[in-house]
Amino acid sequence: MAPKDTTQLAAGKQELDERQEELVAERPPLRECVRNALEAYFSHLEGHSTSGLYRMVMDEIEVPLLEVVLRQTRGNHTRAAELLGINRGTLRKKLKQQMILG
Repeated sequence: MAPKDTTQLAAGKQELDERQEELVAERPPLRECVRNALEAYFSHLEGHSTSGLYRMVMDEIEVPLLEVVLRQTRGNHTRAAELLGINRGTLRKKLKQQMILG
């Protein structure tokens, strides 16, 4: 790669990094999204009781988490497990439990 190409590549990467930071700054943190969803859930219950909330929330979060990580790693289970901080066997168990093909 020629020096000019390297400079252009570095400038392009910096521009992408800056844009990513802007996009992240525009969105509420994940914690706030979850809090808002839970508040809306309880609001819709209108005083009715519920149970199994923990499992329901974990299932709602885990499925998209696994799907996105698998997409980001192009289905590479080893890489996905590393990204998630779990071992590959645990990842495969979760994929099977959630019926996610990966």
